[in-house]
Amino acid sequence: MIDGLNLIGGSWVPARSGETFVRANPADPADLVGSFPASRPEDVADAVDGLEKAAPEWAATAPEHRAAILEAAAAQLESRRAELIDELVREEGKTVAEATTEVSRTPANLRFYAAEATRCGGVTLPSAGDTLVYTVREPVGIIAAITPWNFPMNIPSRKLGPALAVGNPVLFKPSELTPLMGQRLVEALLDGGLPPTAIALVHGDGRAGAAVVADERVAAVTFTGSTEVGRAIHGRMGPHRRVQLEMGGKNAVLVADDADLDRAAALIVKGAFGLSGQACTGTSRVVVTDAVHDALVERVIKRTKALRVGAGGTPGVDMGALASAQQLEKFMHYVAAGVGDGATLRYGGTTVEVAGHPGGYFVTPAVFTDAEPGMRIVTDEVFGPLIAFQRSGSLSEAIDLVNASAFGLSAAIVTGDLATARSFARRVRTGLVKVNQPTTGMAMNAPFGGYKASSSATFKEQAGASMMEFYLAEKTVYVDA
Repeated sequence: MIDGLNLIGGSWVPARSGETFVRANPADPADLVGSFPASRPEDVADAVDGLEKAAPEWAATAPEHRAAILEAAAAQLESRRAELIDELVREEGKTVAEATTEVSRTPANLRFYAAEATRCGGVTLPSAGDTLVYTVREPVGIIAAITPWNFPMNIPSRKLGPALAVGNPVLFKPSELTPLMGQRLVEALLDGGLPPTAIALVHGDGRAGAAVVADERVAAVTFTGSTEVGRAIHGRMGPHRRVQLEMGGKNAVLVADDADLDRAAALIVKGAFGLSGQACTGTSRVVVTDAVHDALVERVIKRTKALRVGAGGTPGVDMGALASAQQLEKFMHYVAAGVGDGATLRYGGTTVEVAGHPGGYFVTPAVFTDAEPGMRIVTDEVFGPLIAFQRSGSLSEAIDLVNASAFGLSAAIVTGDLATARSFARRVRTGLVKVNQPTTGMAMNAPFGGYKASSSATFKEQAGASMMEFYLAEKTVYVDA
Protein backbone atom coordinates (compact mmCIF):
# COMPACT_ATOMS: atom_id res chain seq x y z
CA MET A 1 0.00 0.00 0.00
CA ILE A 2 1.27 3.46 -0.95
CA ASP A 3 1.85 6.02 1.79
CA GLY A 4 0.95 9.28 0.08
CA LEU A 5 1.92 12.75 1.24
CA ASN A 6 1.11 16.38 0.58
CA LEU A 7 3.71 18.58 -1.13
CA ILE A 8 3.80 21.87 0.78
CA GLY A 9 6.54 24.50 0.78
CA GLY A 10 8.75 22.24 -1.28
CA SER A 11 8.60 19.29 1.16
CA TRP A 12 6.60 16.05 1.26
CA VAL A 13 4.59 16.16 4.50
CA PRO A 14 1.57 14.53 6.16
CA ALA A 15 -1.52 16.50 7.13
CA ARG A 16 -0.93 18.65 10.18
CA SER A 17 -3.59 16.68 12.05
CA GLY A 18 -1.98 13.38 11.13
CA GLU A 19 -5.33 12.18 9.78
CA THR A 20 -5.45 10.05 6.64
CA PHE A 21 -7.93 8.44 4.31
CA VAL A 22 -7.59 5.19 2.37
CA ARG A 23 -8.33 4.61 -1.29
CA ALA A 24 -9.34 1.08 -2.32
CA ASN A 25 -9.53 -0.67 -5.68
CA PRO A 26 -13.16 -0.33 -6.87
CA ALA A 27 -12.95 -3.73 -8.55
CA ASP A 28 -11.82 -5.31 -5.28
CA PRO A 29 -12.47 -3.08 -2.26
CA ALA A 30 -10.33 -5.31 -0.03
CA ASP A 31 -7.30 -4.27 -2.13
CA LEU A 32 -6.06 -1.04 -0.55
CA VAL A 33 -4.26 1.24 -3.02
CA GLY A 34 -2.87 3.73 -0.54
CA SER A 35 -3.23 5.98 2.46
CA PHE A 36 -3.23 9.75 1.92
CA PRO A 37 -3.36 12.92 4.03
CA ALA A 38 -6.82 14.12 5.00
CA SER A 39 -6.01 17.80 4.58
CA ARG A 40 -7.83 20.57 6.40
CA PRO A 41 -7.83 24.39 6.07
CA GLU A 42 -4.56 24.72 7.95
CA ASP A 43 -2.79 22.50 5.41
CA VAL A 44 -4.20 24.58 2.57
CA ALA A 45 -3.05 27.78 4.28
CA ASP A 46 0.46 26.35 4.61
CA ALA A 47 0.44 25.43 0.93
CA VAL A 48 -0.60 28.94 -0.12
CA ASP A 49 2.06 30.44 2.16
CA GLY A 50 4.74 28.46 0.37
CA LEU A 51 3.46 29.32 -3.10
CA GLU A 52 3.32 33.03 -2.24
CA LYS A 53 6.99 32.99 -1.34
CA ALA A 54 7.98 31.12 -4.49
CA ALA A 55 5.82 33.05 -6.95
CA PRO A 56 8.27 35.84 -7.90
CA GLU A 57 11.13 33.47 -8.67
CA TRP A 58 8.98 31.12 -10.74
CA ALA A 59 7.41 34.04 -12.66
CA ALA A 60 10.91 35.32 -13.47
CA THR A 61 12.07 31.96 -14.81
CA ALA A 62 12.85 32.10 -18.53
CA PRO A 63 9.96 30.76 -20.63
CA GLU A 64 12.35 28.48 -22.49
CA HIS A 65 13.30 26.89 -19.18
CA ARG A 66 9.67 26.41 -18.15
CA ALA A 67 9.01 24.78 -21.52
CA ALA A 68 11.98 22.46 -21.06
CA ILE A 69 10.65 21.37 -17.67
CA LEU A 70 7.27 20.41 -19.13
CA GLU A 71 9.01 18.53 -21.94
CA ALA A 72 11.15 16.66 -19.42
CA ALA A 73 8.10 15.85 -17.29
CA ALA A 74 6.40 14.41 -20.36
CA ALA A 75 9.41 12.17 -20.93
CA GLN A 76 9.26 11.07 -17.29
CA LEU A 77 5.63 10.03 -17.71
CA GLU A 78 6.45 8.10 -20.86
CA SER A 79 9.27 6.25 -19.13
CA ARG A 80 6.79 5.08 -16.45
CA ARG A 81 4.00 4.22 -18.88
CA ALA A 82 3.49 0.55 -17.94
CA GLU A 83 3.50 1.25 -14.21
CA LEU A 84 1.09 4.15 -14.55
CA ILE A 85 -1.35 2.10 -16.63
CA ASP A 86 -1.43 -0.61 -13.96
CA GLU A 87 -1.90 1.91 -11.16
CA LEU A 88 -4.64 3.79 -12.99
CA VAL A 89 -6.59 0.57 -13.62
CA ARG A 90 -6.25 -0.38 -9.97
CA GLU A 91 -7.09 3.01 -8.49
CA GLU A 92 -9.97 4.10 -10.71
CA GLY A 93 -11.36 0.91 -12.26
CA LYS A 94 -10.68 1.76 -15.91
CA THR A 95 -9.97 -0.97 -18.41
CA VAL A 96 -6.39 -1.36 -19.63
CA ALA A 97 -7.36 0.09 -23.01
CA GLU A 98 -8.90 3.18 -21.40
CA ALA A 99 -5.95 3.64 -19.05
CA THR A 100 -3.50 3.27 -21.93
CA THR A 101 -5.25 6.05 -23.83
CA GLU A 102 -5.10 8.39 -20.85
CA VAL A 103 -1.52 7.66 -19.90
CA SER A 104 -0.49 8.24 -23.53
CA ARG A 105 -2.46 11.48 -23.84
CA THR A 106 -1.09 13.12 -20.70
CA PRO A 107 2.53 13.64 -21.81
CA ALA A 108 1.27 14.87 -25.17
CA ASN A 109 -0.74 17.50 -23.30
CA LEU A 110 2.33 18.70 -21.41
CA ARG A 111 4.28 19.03 -24.65
CA PHE A 112 1.43 21.00 -26.20
CA TYR A 113 1.49 23.53 -23.36
CA ALA A 114 5.29 23.64 -23.30
CA ALA A 115 5.09 25.15 -26.77
CA GLU A 116 2.82 27.90 -25.46
CA ALA A 117 5.41 29.05 -22.92
CA THR A 118 7.35 31.04 -25.53
CA ARG A 119 4.35 32.34 -27.50
CA CYS A 120 2.45 34.32 -24.89
CA GLY A 121 3.79 37.81 -25.53
CA GLY A 122 2.17 41.24 -25.67
CA VAL A 123 1.67 43.58 -28.61
CA THR A 124 2.72 47.09 -29.65
CA LEU A 125 -0.18 49.37 -30.58
CA PRO A 126 -0.41 52.36 -32.93
CA SER A 127 -0.57 55.67 -31.07
CA ALA A 128 -0.56 59.42 -31.61
CA GLY A 129 2.65 61.39 -31.48
CA ASP A 130 5.73 59.87 -29.92
CA THR A 131 3.95 57.82 -27.28
CA LEU A 132 4.84 54.14 -27.21
CA VAL A 133 1.87 51.96 -26.25
CA TYR A 134 2.36 48.28 -25.63
CA THR A 135 0.89 45.43 -23.60
CA VAL A 136 2.59 43.06 -21.20
CA ARG A 137 1.17 39.66 -20.26
CA GLU A 138 2.09 38.41 -16.80
CA PRO A 139 1.23 35.41 -14.62
CA VAL A 140 -2.08 35.87 -12.82
CA GLY A 141 -0.76 34.50 -9.52
CA ILE A 142 -1.56 31.34 -7.60
CA ILE A 143 -3.71 29.05 -9.72
CA ALA A 144 -5.77 26.40 -7.91
CA ALA A 145 -6.59 23.30 -9.94
CA ILE A 146 -9.40 21.16 -8.50
CA THR A 147 -9.83 18.04 -10.61
CA PRO A 148 -12.11 14.99 -10.90
CA TRP A 149 -11.42 11.28 -10.65
CA ASN A 150 -12.61 10.11 -14.05
CA PHE A 151 -9.54 11.37 -15.95
CA PRO A 152 -7.12 11.84 -13.05
CA MET A 153 -4.02 12.50 -15.17
CA ASN A 154 -5.36 13.89 -18.42
CA ILE A 155 -7.56 16.63 -16.96
CA PRO A 156 -5.00 17.86 -14.39
CA SER A 157 -2.34 18.02 -17.11
CA ARG A 158 -4.64 20.37 -19.05
CA LYS A 159 -4.67 22.74 -16.06
CA LEU A 160 -1.21 22.38 -14.54
CA GLY A 161 0.48 22.48 -17.96
CA PRO A 162 -0.69 25.93 -19.12
CA ALA A 163 -0.53 27.43 -15.62
CA LEU A 164 3.11 26.44 -15.15
CA ALA A 165 4.07 27.25 -18.73
CA VAL A 166 3.48 30.97 -18.21
CA GLY A 167 4.92 31.22 -14.72
CA ASN A 168 2.05 30.71 -12.28
CA PRO A 169 2.58 28.68 -9.11
CA VAL A 170 -0.06 25.95 -8.78
CA LEU A 171 -2.08 24.59 -5.88
CA PHE A 172 -3.31 21.16 -7.01
CA LYS A 173 -6.19 19.40 -5.22
CA PRO A 174 -6.90 16.07 -6.95
CA SER A 175 -10.01 14.01 -6.26
CA GLU A 176 -9.92 11.93 -3.12
CA LEU A 177 -10.89 8.93 -5.29
CA THR A 178 -7.69 9.15 -7.34
CA PRO A 179 -5.02 10.68 -5.09
CA LEU A 180 -2.27 8.36 -6.33
CA MET A 181 -2.60 9.51 -9.93
CA GLY A 182 -2.43 13.13 -8.76
CA GLN A 183 0.73 12.38 -6.82
CA ARG A 184 2.30 10.56 -9.76
CA LEU A 185 1.73 13.57 -12.02
CA VAL A 186 3.40 15.90 -9.52
CA GLU A 187 6.31 13.49 -9.10
CA ALA A 188 6.88 13.51 -12.87
CA LEU A 189 6.91 17.31 -12.90
CA LEU A 190 9.46 17.42 -10.08
CA ASP A 191 11.63 14.81 -11.74
CA GLY A 192 11.42 16.90 -14.90
CA GLY A 193 13.03 19.80 -13.05
CA LEU A 194 10.07 21.79 -11.69
CA PRO A 195 11.13 23.63 -8.51
CA PRO A 196 9.26 21.91 -5.66
CA THR A 197 8.18 25.29 -4.31
CA ALA A 198 6.35 26.15 -7.57
CA ILE A 199 3.65 23.56 -6.97
CA ALA A 200 1.71 22.37 -3.94
CA LEU A 201 -0.21 19.10 -3.76
CA VAL A 202 -3.00 18.93 -1.17
CA HIS A 203 -4.95 15.70 -0.80
CA GLY A 204 -8.37 15.48 0.78
CA ASP A 205 -12.11 15.72 0.31
CA GLY A 206 -14.46 18.63 -0.25
CA ARG A 207 -13.37 20.35 2.96
CA ALA A 208 -9.90 20.80 1.53
CA GLY A 209 -11.37 22.00 -1.75
CA ALA A 210 -13.55 24.55 0.03
CA ALA A 211 -10.52 25.89 1.88
CA VAL A 212 -8.65 26.27 -1.40
CA VAL A 213 -11.46 28.37 -2.87
CA ALA A 214 -11.91 30.41 0.32
CA ASP A 215 -8.29 31.59 0.45
CA GLU A 216 -8.31 35.07 -1.08
CA ARG A 217 -4.65 34.71 -2.03
CA VAL A 218 -5.65 32.18 -4.69
CA ALA A 219 -5.99 34.35 -7.78
CA ALA A 220 -7.84 31.87 -9.97
CA VAL A 221 -9.55 28.50 -9.72
CA THR A 222 -9.88 26.06 -12.60
CA PHE A 223 -12.34 23.30 -11.76
CA THR A 224 -13.76 20.26 -13.50
CA GLY A 225 -16.54 18.38 -11.74
CA SER A 226 -20.21 18.53 -10.85
CA THR A 227 -22.41 21.51 -11.61
CA GLU A 228 -23.46 21.72 -7.96
CA VAL A 229 -19.89 22.14 -6.74
CA GLY A 230 -19.00 24.40 -9.67
CA ARG A 231 -21.79 26.80 -8.81
CA ALA A 232 -20.66 26.93 -5.20
CA ILE A 233 -17.12 27.78 -6.32
CA HIS A 234 -18.39 30.49 -8.66
CA GLY A 235 -20.41 32.09 -5.88
CA ARG A 236 -17.44 32.11 -3.52
CA MET A 237 -14.86 33.56 -5.91
CA GLY A 238 -16.40 36.98 -6.47
CA PRO A 239 -15.70 39.36 -9.36
CA HIS A 240 -12.06 40.07 -8.46
CA ARG A 241 -10.82 36.50 -8.91
CA ARG A 242 -10.91 34.31 -11.98
CA VAL A 243 -12.82 31.07 -12.28
CA GLN A 244 -12.95 28.47 -15.04
CA LEU A 245 -15.60 25.79 -14.65
CA GLU A 246 -16.22 22.65 -16.70
CA MET A 247 -19.20 20.90 -15.19
CA GLY A 248 -21.90 18.35 -15.95
CA GLY A 249 -23.55 17.12 -19.11
CA LYS A 250 -26.67 15.34 -20.30
CA ASN A 251 -25.42 14.54 -23.75
CA ALA A 252 -27.71 13.33 -26.51
CA VAL A 253 -27.26 11.49 -29.79
CA LEU A 254 -29.87 12.31 -32.45
CA VAL A 255 -30.40 9.51 -34.95
CA ALA A 256 -32.02 10.68 -38.19
CA ASP A 257 -34.25 8.63 -40.50
CA ASP A 258 -31.46 8.15 -43.04
CA ALA A 259 -28.85 6.98 -40.54
CA ASP A 260 -26.91 3.74 -40.86
CA LEU A 261 -28.43 2.06 -37.81
CA ASP A 262 -25.59 -0.36 -37.22
CA ARG A 263 -23.16 2.53 -37.20
CA ALA A 264 -25.47 4.54 -34.95
CA ALA A 265 -25.77 1.68 -32.46
CA ALA A 266 -22.00 1.25 -32.33
CA LEU A 267 -21.46 4.99 -31.69
CA ILE A 268 -24.14 5.09 -29.00
CA VAL A 269 -22.80 2.09 -27.09
CA LYS A 270 -19.24 3.41 -27.26
CA GLY A 271 -20.24 6.88 -26.07
CA ALA A 272 -22.59 5.65 -23.36
CA PHE A 273 -20.70 2.78 -21.80
CA GLY A 274 -17.04 3.63 -22.33
CA LEU A 275 -15.38 4.48 -19.00
CA SER A 276 -18.40 2.73 -17.42
CA GLY A 277 -20.50 5.76 -18.38
CA GLN A 278 -18.45 8.01 -16.11
CA ALA A 279 -17.46 10.73 -18.58
CA CYS A 280 -18.86 14.26 -18.62
CA THR A 281 -19.25 13.94 -22.40
CA GLY A 282 -20.74 10.44 -22.21
CA THR A 283 -23.96 9.69 -24.08
CA SER A 284 -26.94 9.54 -21.74
CA ARG A 285 -29.86 10.28 -24.08
CA VAL A 286 -30.76 8.98 -27.53
CA VAL A 287 -33.31 11.02 -29.49
CA VAL A 288 -34.60 9.07 -32.48
CA THR A 289 -37.38 9.54 -34.99
CA ASP A 290 -40.35 7.16 -34.93
CA ALA A 291 -39.46 5.60 -38.28
CA VAL A 292 -36.25 3.97 -37.03
CA HIS A 293 -36.75 3.92 -33.25
CA ASP A 294 -37.58 0.25 -32.72
CA ALA A 295 -34.92 -1.06 -35.09
CA LEU A 296 -32.25 1.11 -33.44
CA VAL A 297 -33.24 0.04 -29.91
CA GLU A 298 -32.87 -3.63 -30.84
CA ARG A 299 -29.42 -3.00 -32.28
CA VAL A 300 -28.28 -1.07 -29.21
CA ILE A 301 -29.53 -3.77 -26.83
CA LYS A 302 -27.79 -6.48 -28.86
CA ARG A 303 -24.48 -4.61 -28.67
CA THR A 304 -24.97 -3.82 -25.00
CA LYS A 305 -25.57 -7.47 -24.15
CA ALA A 306 -22.31 -8.35 -25.89
CA LEU A 307 -20.24 -6.11 -23.59
CA ARG A 308 -18.09 -7.98 -21.11
CA VAL A 309 -18.15 -6.48 -17.61
CA GLY A 310 -15.27 -7.21 -15.26
CA ALA A 311 -12.09 -6.05 -13.60
CA GLY A 312 -10.28 -3.54 -15.80
CA GLY A 313 -7.06 -5.53 -15.85
CA THR A 314 -8.70 -8.67 -17.19
CA PRO A 315 -8.08 -9.23 -20.93
CA GLY A 316 -11.18 -8.81 -23.07
CA VAL A 317 -13.14 -6.72 -20.58
CA ASP A 318 -15.14 -3.90 -22.18
CA MET A 319 -16.47 -2.16 -19.07
CA GLY A 320 -14.78 -1.98 -15.68
CA ALA A 321 -16.09 -1.26 -12.21
CA LEU A 322 -17.78 1.95 -11.18
CA ALA A 323 -15.37 4.19 -9.30
CA SER A 324 -16.86 3.93 -5.81
CA ALA A 325 -19.65 2.62 -3.63
CA GLN A 326 -21.28 6.04 -3.96
CA GLN A 327 -21.23 5.77 -7.74
CA LEU A 328 -22.85 2.35 -7.52
CA GLU A 329 -25.53 3.66 -5.19
CA LYS A 330 -26.21 6.62 -7.49
CA PHE A 331 -26.51 4.37 -10.54
CA MET A 332 -28.98 2.05 -8.82
CA HIS A 333 -30.94 5.08 -7.59
CA TYR A 334 -31.43 6.29 -11.16
CA VAL A 335 -32.38 2.85 -12.42
CA ALA A 336 -35.14 2.80 -9.79
CA ALA A 337 -36.08 6.39 -10.66
CA GLY A 338 -36.41 5.52 -14.33
CA VAL A 339 -38.76 2.65 -13.57
CA GLY A 340 -40.64 4.68 -10.99
CA ASP A 341 -41.16 7.60 -13.38
CA GLY A 342 -42.68 5.31 -16.01
CA ALA A 343 -39.85 4.58 -18.43
CA THR A 344 -39.34 1.00 -19.62
CA LEU A 345 -36.16 -0.76 -18.55
CA ARG A 346 -35.35 -2.85 -21.60
CA TYR A 347 -32.03 -4.23 -20.44
CA GLY A 348 -29.57 -4.20 -17.55
CA GLY A 349 -29.54 -2.00 -14.51
CA THR A 350 -28.40 -4.73 -12.15
CA THR A 351 -25.29 -5.39 -10.08
CA VAL A 352 -22.87 -8.09 -11.26
CA GLU A 353 -20.77 -10.55 -9.32
CA VAL A 354 -17.36 -10.99 -10.94
CA ALA A 355 -15.39 -14.10 -10.03
CA GLY A 356 -12.25 -13.32 -8.05
CA HIS A 357 -13.40 -9.78 -7.25
CA PRO A 358 -15.83 -10.00 -4.34
CA GLY A 359 -17.63 -6.79 -3.54
CA GLY A 360 -16.52 -5.03 -6.70
CA TYR A 361 -18.71 -2.20 -7.97
CA PHE A 362 -19.85 -3.90 -11.18
CA VAL A 363 -23.14 -3.32 -13.00
CA THR A 364 -24.82 -4.18 -16.26
CA PRO A 365 -25.42 -1.13 -18.46
CA ALA A 366 -29.03 0.06 -18.40
CA VAL A 367 -31.08 0.77 -21.52
CA PHE A 368 -34.41 2.59 -21.06
CA THR A 369 -37.10 3.34 -23.64
CA ASP A 370 -40.30 5.41 -23.37
CA ALA A 371 -38.39 8.21 -21.65
CA GLU A 372 -40.26 11.50 -21.50
CA PRO A 373 -39.25 15.10 -20.73
CA GLY A 374 -39.22 15.71 -17.00
CA MET A 375 -38.18 12.19 -16.04
CA ARG A 376 -35.10 12.13 -13.86
CA ILE A 377 -33.22 9.87 -16.27
CA VAL A 378 -33.82 12.57 -18.90
CA THR A 379 -33.02 15.66 -16.83
CA ASP A 380 -30.32 14.58 -14.34
CA GLU A 381 -26.68 13.73 -14.92
CA VAL A 382 -26.47 10.06 -13.91
CA PHE A 383 -22.73 9.74 -14.52
CA GLY A 384 -23.06 6.02 -15.02
CA PRO A 385 -23.80 3.48 -17.78
CA LEU A 386 -27.44 4.39 -18.42
CA ILE A 387 -29.11 5.62 -21.58
CA ALA A 388 -32.66 6.83 -22.14
CA PHE A 389 -34.38 6.64 -25.53
CA GLN A 390 -36.73 9.47 -26.47
CA ARG A 391 -39.02 9.32 -29.51
CA SER A 392 -39.57 12.25 -31.85
CA GLY A 393 -42.00 12.80 -34.68
CA SER A 394 -39.65 14.87 -36.85
CA LEU A 395 -36.09 16.07 -37.13
CA SER A 396 -37.04 19.54 -35.90
CA GLU A 397 -38.78 18.09 -32.85
CA ALA A 398 -35.75 15.88 -32.22
CA ILE A 399 -33.42 18.90 -32.13
CA ASP A 400 -35.79 20.61 -29.70
CA LEU A 401 -35.61 17.55 -27.45
CA VAL A 402 -31.82 17.57 -27.58
CA ASN A 403 -31.87 21.22 -26.51
CA ALA A 404 -34.45 20.64 -23.76
CA SER A 405 -31.80 20.24 -21.10
CA ALA A 406 -30.25 22.44 -18.43
CA PHE A 407 -26.88 21.20 -19.70
CA GLY A 408 -25.11 21.96 -22.96
CA LEU A 409 -21.82 20.11 -23.17
CA SER A 410 -21.79 17.64 -26.08
CA ALA A 411 -24.30 16.44 -28.67
CA ALA A 412 -24.05 14.23 -31.73
CA ILE A 413 -26.07 13.39 -34.80
CA VAL A 414 -25.94 10.30 -37.00
CA THR A 415 -27.01 11.07 -40.54
CA GLY A 416 -25.90 10.61 -44.13
CA ASP A 417 -27.11 14.04 -45.20
CA LEU A 418 -24.74 17.00 -45.00
CA ALA A 419 -27.54 19.57 -44.91
CA THR A 420 -29.12 17.79 -41.95
CA ALA A 421 -25.79 17.71 -40.16
CA ARG A 422 -25.19 21.41 -40.77
CA SER A 423 -28.69 22.32 -39.59
CA PHE A 424 -28.13 20.31 -36.41
CA ALA A 425 -24.74 21.95 -35.77
CA ARG A 426 -26.30 25.39 -36.20
CA ARG A 427 -29.34 24.82 -33.97
CA VAL A 428 -28.01 22.67 -31.16
CA ARG A 429 -27.08 24.52 -27.98
CA THR A 430 -23.96 22.68 -26.91
CA GLY A 431 -20.30 23.67 -26.84
CA LEU A 432 -19.25 20.46 -28.61
CA VAL A 433 -20.98 19.03 -31.67
CA LYS A 434 -20.18 15.65 -33.22
CA VAL A 435 -21.36 14.36 -36.59
CA ASN A 436 -21.28 10.58 -37.07
CA GLN A 437 -19.07 10.30 -33.98
CA PRO A 438 -19.70 9.48 -30.31
CA THR A 439 -20.37 12.36 -27.94
CA THR A 440 -17.04 11.45 -26.30
CA GLY A 441 -13.50 11.86 -27.62
CA MET A 442 -12.08 15.33 -28.26
CA ALA A 443 -9.00 16.55 -30.12
CA MET A 444 -6.13 17.76 -27.94
CA ASN A 445 -5.68 20.93 -30.01
CA ALA A 446 -9.38 21.90 -30.07
CA PRO A 447 -11.23 24.17 -27.61
CA PHE A 448 -13.21 22.33 -24.93
CA GLY A 449 -16.20 23.75 -23.08
CA GLY A 450 -19.96 23.75 -22.84
CA TYR A 451 -23.02 25.97 -22.79
CA LYS A 452 -25.61 26.55 -20.08
CA ALA A 453 -25.04 24.60 -16.83
CA SER A 454 -22.10 22.73 -18.32
CA SER A 455 -19.62 25.59 -18.09
CA SER A 456 -18.93 29.04 -16.72
CA ALA A 457 -18.66 30.09 -20.39
CA THR A 458 -15.77 32.43 -19.62
CA PHE A 459 -12.53 30.73 -20.62
CA LYS A 460 -12.17 27.71 -22.88
CA GLU A 461 -10.11 24.80 -21.70
CA GLN A 462 -7.60 22.63 -23.55
CA ALA A 463 -6.85 24.69 -26.66
CA GLY A 464 -8.00 27.52 -28.90
CA ALA A 465 -7.21 31.20 -29.28
CA SER A 466 -8.36 32.10 -25.76
CA MET A 467 -6.97 29.07 -23.92
CA MET A 468 -4.01 30.81 -22.31
CA GLU A 469 -5.91 34.00 -21.41
CA PHE A 470 -7.13 32.45 -18.16
CA TYR A 471 -3.57 32.08 -16.92
CA LEU A 472 -2.32 35.54 -17.92
CA ALA A 473 -2.99 39.09 -16.73
CA GLU A 474 -2.59 41.87 -19.26
CA LYS A 475 -1.43 45.42 -18.56
CA THR A 476 -1.07 48.30 -20.98
CA VAL A 477 2.01 50.51 -20.80
CA TYR A 478 2.27 54.11 -22.13
CA VAL A 479 5.75 55.55 -22.59
CA ASP A 480 6.78 59.08 -23.55
CA ALA A 481 10.41 60.05 -23.95
